[in-house]
Amino acid sequence: MRSASNPSEMASGTTTSSATLAGAPVARQHHATVLTPPVSPAGEEMEGVVTVKSGSKAQPRIPEVYRIQWGATAWLIALHIGALAAPWTFTWSGLWLCLFIHWINGSLGICLGYHRLLTHTGLVVPNWVKYGLTFCGVLAGEGGPISWTANHRKHHAYSDQPGDPHSPHDGPWWSHMFWLAFSTDNGDKEGFTKHWVPDLVKDKVLMFFENFFLPIHIVFGALLTGAGYLYGGQAVAVSWLVWAVCVRMVAVLHVTWFVNSASHMFGYKNYETRDDSRNLWWVAIVAYGEGWHNNHHALPRLAQHGHKWWEFDITFQAIRLLRALGLAKDVIDLKAYQEKLNKRAAKNVA
Repeated sequence: MRSASNPSEMASGTTTSSATLAGAPVARQHHATVLTPPVSPAGEEMEGVVTVKSGSKAQPRIPEVYRIQWGATAWLIALHIGALAAPWTFTWSGLWLCLFIHWINGSLGICLGYHRLLTHTGLVVPNWVKYGLTFCGVLAGEGGPISWTANHRKHHAYSDQPGDPHSPHDGPWWSHMFWLAFSTDNGDKEGFTKHWVPDLVKDKVLMFFENFFLPIHIVFGALLTGAGYLYGGQAVAVSWLVWAVCVRMVAVLHVTWFVNSASHMFGYKNYETRDDSRNLWWVAIVAYGEGWHNNHHALPRLAQHGHKWWEFDITFQAIRLLRALGLAKDVIDLKAYQEKLNKRAAKNVA
């Protein structure tokens, strides 16, 4: 269906880019910064944190086999069908719960927990904070932390190239949602995860979240419905099930998917990268700062996605709060990155 690797990677058997972020040439051209950032989590910025192993049979090959994931497909269809009942089950309490949990799941769970913490290790937090953020991400309904992170690291390694799980080059709707109905692990889930997330598969708590993804949702949905019944009877119980579960998860899903689709198709670039990533203001608003996507692809490990003064990143504000409370350290933001470049330049001069 699609080519899944480039010739140099096929020949070398590794996914490590020869370019390094800190040593990348920077120049101004057509009002955009020209960077040659690493396209693999095995690049210099990830050294000592994540080592992506080559040699697994799940490493992309030509052709890559896509198998329908019937469970994931049924899950997504069920959520969308449930959300269709929203007009007939509206309550104000259901709406406010939907919005509040959307922020918990979308910003704290997916953007901060799954993405900036687990995938790119842009900060360090205590384990109880890591697992709390991961639990919030699990409840977003986008899959367990192991598979989500593995697919996202693969996306960065092959962004808008053959092997990217969700590039708009294969169609806008493919990148937005249809890719989720198919397996991206070549039929070897264990090898796939060991290849892309060797640091995470060793964590028993993260593996628990991965393996019990569906039971966690069933229990959470039952608890919300029961709480709604105790609060206001059957009508409120149904409203909370529809709005705080189905509508909320469908909204979080599509918000995240717009980062994969729209932010690789529309918007502007601060940096010239080797993919089609763009900064798209309205995606940044609904996706809690993730829409500054070109910034992120240029400097993927930075926990700060907004690089201009007008590029507001609400998820980074949560990270700043955690740092102020002493719950986050080694936060890789623009200041920390510049300090690293200055130290390296001084060392080279010496």
